[in-house]
Amino acid sequence: MFHQNLMSFMSYFFPKCVRIASAKNKRVSTTKKKAFIWTVSLLLLAGGGWFLYRTGFFQAASSLEALRAYILRFAPFSHLIFFLLQLLSVVLAPIPSNITAAAGGALFGTWPAFLLTFAAVVTGSLMTFSLARALGRDFAGRLVSEKLSEKYQDVLRAKGPVFLTLAFLFPFFPDDMLCILAGLTGLPLRRFALIVVLARPWGLLFASALGGSALRLPLWAMIPIGLAGLALFLLGMRYGDRVEKNLLQRLNGGKTGKTE
Repeated sequence: MFHQNLMSFMSYFFPKCVRIASAKNKRVSTTKKKAFIWTVSLLLLAGGGWFLYRTGFFQAASSLEALRAYILRFAPFSHLIFFLLQLLSVVLAPIPSNITAAAGGALFGTWPAFLLTFAAVVTGSLMTFSLARALGRDFAGRLVSEKLSEKYQDVLRAKGPVFLTLAFLFPFFPDDMLCILAGLTGLPLRRFALIVVLARPWGLLFASALGGSALRLPLWAMIPIGLAGLALFLLGMRYGDRVEKNLLQRLNGGKTGKTE
């Protein structure tokens, strides 16, 4: 009660001093929050990396058969380990999630492997996006090279939703790094989550189906598919904004409006 009365008295007679003290306390609180997030993130990353190293994952990642044997070692918790591997594939990035998805497809079947992978990739994508949003460039700079950041930062700011959707659809882009860089832009979290849910599953489903023998394609068939994908990407980058604008106008009943 006394503290409240004192603050009321101070705010009445010394409003500027109160505003300065309030701003200072807010900065201190923000700094402590960032420090806490940094500490927890580093501990989780270090723990995940140590676990992978101690259990021999990096040696097993050299081939699909070795990776399958590695996951089977943890039975009856193989499904859980597979999920954690896929989650770490997004956060630690060097782990190729498509390769582990193919190994999971061979072990668990196409749909169980796909659902586990999809859940892990969505969770990891939202985590890295949120961490980059909360911690800023200090966090992003430790995980994304300066060259990669300069290459994609401008296009993410100018055509973020369109570019992310197309990049997630095709396998030759650093999806996990783009999630971090997207967190530095003004893209809303809900819109980013929608893009991830709609665009990221297809490559994972393809890899899981290959591993589960539900889909087999000869090399001659994969080459035209890759060329067609590249053509679609270039067309999307050229006309994606126009298509998005027309779609939004139709959804809004023909009214033009400012998008997010």
